[in-house]
Amino acid sequence: MQRTAAKTAFTNVLLNTLIANVTTSFLWFALTFWVYIETRSVLATGIIGGAYMLFIAFFAMIFGTIVDRHRKHTVMLLSSVISAAAFLVAGVLYLWQPEAALLDLGGPWFWLFALVILFGGVIEQLRNIALSTTVTLLVEEDKRANANGLVGTVQGLAFLVTSVFSGLSIGFLGMGWTLAIAIAAMALTFVHLLFIRIPEGAPEPDPTASSALDFRGSVKAIRLAPGLFALIIFSTFNNLIGGVYMALMDPYGLTLFDAQTWGFALAFASTGFLIGGGLVAKFGLGAKPMRTLLLIVMAMGLLGAVFMLREWWPLYVIGMWMYMALVPPAEAAEQTIIQKVVPFDRQGRVFGVAAAMEAAAAPVTAFLIAPIAEFLIIPYMRSPEGNRQWGWLLGEGEARGIALICLFAGLIMVVAGGLAFLTRSYRKLTDLYAHAPAQEAGEGEVDAIASPSLEAAPSGASAPIDPVSARGGRAGADGIEAPGDDRA
Repeated sequence: MQRTAAKTAFTNVLLNTLIANVTTSFLWFALTFWVYIETRSVLATGIIGGAYMLFIAFFAMIFGTIVDRHRKHTVMLLSSVISAAAFLVAGVLYLWQPEAALLDLGGPWFWLFALVILFGGVIEQLRNIALSTTVTLLVEEDKRANANGLVGTVQGLAFLVTSVFSGLSIGFLGMGWTLAIAIAAMALTFVHLLFIRIPEGAPEPDPTASSALDFRGSVKAIRLAPGLFALIIFSTFNNLIGGVYMALMDPYGLTLFDAQTWGFALAFASTGFLIGGGLVAKFGLGAKPMRTLLLIVMAMGLLGAVFMLREWWPLYVIGMWMYMALVPPAEAAEQTIIQKVVPFDRQGRVFGVAAAMEAAAAPVTAFLIAPIAEFLIIPYMRSPEGNRQWGWLLGEGEARGIALICLFAGLIMVVAGGLAFLTRSYRKLTDLYAHAPAQEAGEGEVDAIASPSLEAAPSGASAPIDPVSARGGRAGADGIEAPGDDRA
């Protein structure tokens, strides 16, 4: 991107998102580590992970409508304020109740404490949906895949920092200071946002969206893009499989390492996010991102099937590194497709529907797989019969039951990705992406308030910024589609 007000705003938004993602992930990971270390309950960690995704599923469609109705900067400010308030309430609960009460899985205080923290983390999804639409607003079309790669790199960097500091914080400081750090960091994101101005127009009211949950408008936007619903369904199915890893990855890692070492192992593995996102930022996704997505999904399934075949930490850590390197390209592919084929003024709702459906899938698996693993598969694999039947493939160790579950989950993902190539929806969406017209983002009155994060206008005066020109495009160029146009 050329050095414009749009590029400056995009860079600042990425930096702010990095701080916010680090903070929410830091506290969520810390909660999971703390609960498992103190209770040794796979069921509890599975429920925490599942509840997080269930919250996202419940709120994501509402978040999407909010993003479409308001300026993206306002939405991000709202996200920071609510998250900070939730973490502050959790801090009060921690000071009020003894740790024994907060760790009693049969008591109300554990669930209240966990849900408040998870709610503060889930609100971050509001910012993430806004960020996806901001890519469309600020980045020219042929660079959006690269920009989505940068987003993946930022998220990977957040995961890296989180992985290290969550384990260290719980191991050396405890949950109280961990909460204090999260509250301070979230307050910092709010202050930083006050100095960012996004060159965007005031959103046009949608007369057909009469409620906070505009399901009808979301469905209309998806139906106008043949094959898009199938893409969301496919991603939802993959998240069903991903729920297996979400529920079992931390218990398996904490079987091999103590909390501090597991944090460092996760940090190393999460550098894969940086590599994967960086490669997309550099090279893009190719002319057919749908094909790229399916190939990546098949590779992820193969990795997930084999990186626990032996209870050997180098195999697990290197396998996780490779798996995580494939996550940013997969997410960037889905985002790039939606940004191309969905009108800008409906993208928030489409991203919200996609997030809701995909997030709803993971807790279903997590809630099912955690008790099945704890009460059926793990005891079976520790028995002489289970070891005799599967020992030739999975070897011996404490967590062979987890390995067996992940083996079959990965193989299912490989088969699903291969079959998707044969569907009519794949061919339709690939053709639509190749021929969809360009679209104009950000019509309306533009926020032209000067700020330190934007370059000064000529003669030092504040001047309106044309969103199309700001992101390097040409106003009135042929083929630009107005946001109000329902064509996909």
